[in-house]
Amino acid sequence: MGDALEKTKTKSKELTSMSEDTSVDWRGRPCTSNKHGGMTAAAFVLGLQAFEMMAIAAVGNNLITYVFTQMHFPLSKSANVVTNFVGTVFFLSLLGGFLSDSYLGSFRTMLIFGFLELSGFSLLTVQAHYPRLRPLACDMGTGQQCMEAKGYEALMLFTALYLVALGSGCLKPNIISHGADQFRRQHPTQFQKLSTFFNCAYFAFCTGELLALTLLVWVQTHYGMDVGFTVSTAAMLLGLISLLAGTSFFRNSPPRGTIFTPIAQVFVAAFVKRKQIYPSNSEMLHRSQNGVVKLLHTDKFRFLDKACIKSEEGRVGSEESQWKLCTVTQVEQVKIILSLIPIFACTIIFNTILAQLQTFSVQQGAAMNTCLTNSFQIPPASLQSIPYIILIFLVPLYETAFVPLARRITHTNSGISPLQRVGTGLFVATFSMVSAALVEKKRRNSSVVGSSLSILWIAPQFIIFGISELFTAVGLVEFFYKQSVEGMQSFLTAMTYCSYSFGFYLSSLLVSLVNKITGGASGGGWLSHNDLNNDRLDLFYWLLAGLSLVNFFNYLFWANRYSQEHEAQDLENPTSKPS
Repeated sequence: MGDALEKTKTKSKELTSMSEDTSVDWRGRPCTSNKHGGMTAAAFVLGLQAFEMMAIAAVGNNLITYVFTQMHFPLSKSANVVTNFVGTVFFLSLLGGFLSDSYLGSFRTMLIFGFLELSGFSLLTVQAHYPRLRPLACDMGTGQQCMEAKGYEALMLFTALYLVALGSGCLKPNIISHGADQFRRQHPTQFQKLSTFFNCAYFAFCTGELLALTLLVWVQTHYGMDVGFTVSTAAMLLGLISLLAGTSFFRNSPPRGTIFTPIAQVFVAAFVKRKQIYPSNSEMLHRSQNGVVKLLHTDKFRFLDKACIKSEEGRVGSEESQWKLCTVTQVEQVKIILSLIPIFACTIIFNTILAQLQTFSVQQGAAMNTCLTNSFQIPPASLQSIPYIILIFLVPLYETAFVPLARRITHTNSGISPLQRVGTGLFVATFSMVSAALVEKKRRNSSVVGSSLSILWIAPQFIIFGISELFTAVGLVEFFYKQSVEGMQSFLTAMTYCSYSFGFYLSSLLVSLVNKITGGASGGGWLSHNDLNNDRLDLFYWLLAGLSLVNFFNYLFWANRYSQEHEAQDLENPTSKPS
């Protein structure tokens, strides 16, 4: 599979090299190869990646504690607040990708929404600092009833959270696509560095997460959430400064107008001409006015090809509407998007597992013995730093040791293909939930006899998932970016983040469904109590492990089908679009 994909990728670069570089600097002037782009320019984007991730991870990973203890939401509702917040962050990445490709460009989009995110962090800081903006404090030990945040308290909380979600969501795809745009597709040597850039971006991501889950969570625990949110605000500001510092070095891809209109035109034209007969030769399909074909014709989704068939009026010289006649390139762009949907869908369960590590696993750790020594305690939210501590070393090792070794075997520039990398991660993720289920069972049994299990027992589930994320998260972003054509880089990259969104939304849905199905006549389900000792979190983890394994085999089917399609396309059409 990897060899076939690499061949199509190499041959596509020959086709791409014939296209003209349209990148401009911040003043709108054509870029020069010796001044703009490359890893130097990408480094400023990676600075934003690290600082922004540090800011939002410190909020998101400990948000359940803030909402549960200071806003007094029930545990299951607190978990849903977090998963809905994180899901919205990633869902809004589609908006960021659309605005970037269509109207603003990635640099302007990052600036505008970066400052929106900064304002959200500031609002969170203000609410956490002033007690009168939160519900009255209460003591559960005295039987005092805690009043859930209502009215202006809840309004201020959700306004701040969703300002952060809007800003971060629109930033994320553009950070990746803008950084990748610094490496010219027309330049084979630079294009081969894309895999290195994606690994560097993940290293910056891990660095930001690690600082958030150690330093910032420690600050939140010892000095209060208001001080922690202040540090997040400062980190976001530093990220924006890093972005602005690279202004004169960036290669900027100009926006090309709305990307949805050409897509809609293909479906409308294909429907209008659904009764047309296919021409005997694909060369008779409509090309662009100048005859240039950036994407060559493929046989998949042939019903869309009818959008390229000229009517009788068109054949005699009358010009047809763009809503009735589309170009081959336009249709092939839609085919690319449709082909990616099954691969995208197979990563949703993976991100549902991630949602548990940021919600229930944090509460799982809070119910365990957090003391390592008499004077040192581990904040439960800091457990998520364990995989990132390991990944700080594994990511450079992957790039410097694994990739060269794998390259000798597979003859693929990136060592293994992005599709193989995604599949490896999906398989490994299953064992994260197996570990979580076994440990939760052991923790509940220990609590029954009055002992407290050490918090380090849940470290393996974080470590295993961290390793799986190194493969799946990076492989998916690289795969989608390399499928994109000019004018759609940010939007297709945003689709990968949308997988996170659906994963977190699915987590909320699963929690509600599991409680409803397992509740019975008494109304109490596996996750319906505010006490993990009365819940059956271990059974919920086993459910996710099973879903993850089924999802892995589903992915194998679609990935194999995708690679076979492009291998056949490679034999028929040597300069076709890469996979």
